[in-house]
Amino acid sequence: MTDDLHEQYKAKTFQKVALLFGLVVLCLVFLTFDIITGPSNLSFMSIFNGLISPSSLSTTERIILFDIRLPDALIALIIGCTLGLAGLETQTGLNNPLASPFTLGISNAAVFGASCAIVLSTFFTTSFAFFPASVAVPVVSLLFSFLASLLIISFTAFHSGSKNTIILFGVAIMFMCEAMTSLLLYVASAEAVQQIVFWTLGNLTKAGWPEVIIVLLVFLIILPFSLRNLWVMTLLRSGENQATSIGINIERYRLFMIFRVSILTAFSVCFVGTIGFIGLVGPHIARLLLGEDHRFLLPGACLCSAFILSFASLLSKTLIPGVLIPVGIITSFIGVPILIGLIFTRGQRL
Repeated sequence: MTDDLHEQYKAKTFQKVALLFGLVVLCLVFLTFDIITGPSNLSFMSIFNGLISPSSLSTTERIILFDIRLPDALIALIIGCTLGLAGLETQTGLNNPLASPFTLGISNAAVFGASCAIVLSTFFTTSFAFFPASVAVPVVSLLFSFLASLLIISFTAFHSGSKNTIILFGVAIMFMCEAMTSLLLYVASAEAVQQIVFWTLGNLTKAGWPEVIIVLLVFLIILPFSLRNLWVMTLLRSGENQATSIGINIERYRLFMIFRVSILTAFSVCFVGTIGFIGLVGPHIARLLLGEDHRFLLPGACLCSAFILSFASLLSKTLIPGVLIPVGIITSFIGVPILIGLIFTRGQRL
């Protein structure tokens, strides 16, 4: 009997590893399609040769490949991984299937900060010429995100990490920031309103190599701390009482979880705008494929979210020829039917 159970465990483990490998391959495939897709007439072989030997390309082709297409495609995968990790930690730590990086209001704070920067840059164009909007918007957005994060962390520490109070406080911040953003939209000029709306739709083309490197470094710095809590997250899915009974300090875990999620979300949103549903749907798909063992679920959530965002990036270029649709719109169109399908197929198991 013991040997049979051991063989079953090995078979399940092999199956999960194979699924993770398949997700990696899927991400690489869509990364390739994302790079070769665009209005210019660059063939697959030209791009392949250009990646190996950049001198084989003309100056214009090198700019298209290395300054436009490659950073756009890479930032899709990296931000997908980042939001997937943040979403998994939020759902597990708060034990709420509808929790996501945006539940805590951090994303809405980033939107309000970016809106403030856009409005001020249009009002004081001459005075703040030394601080262009391309720099001011992500910087102010990041600052407002961290301010919201600080409020949530302080509130969590004060209220002993109760999951319901954390969610309610995050929702309160979310609605407050939405209200203040709406007020700005009401009083801002037409030019500022247009810029704010475009920023909130989410656009991967805003990011270049500096943004790719920054978000990747943030993800790689936070990832080891999340990996240290794999067993804690797995135990939390079986119930808080069981986790507490073996000596896990849930309040302390939630405090540091919110800190990690805040950093991941803030650096993702500040550069590319609001990209919804990725941090919500990606972890659920991974959970459906890989189960509750976070040794496999955590990388699976990152890969599923990266694949979805890369797929959305590809669709944003190809759905309407000659038109680049903001990727935030595409992720909503993809995320809603997936979420409804998960509700019908999994029901109470979410």
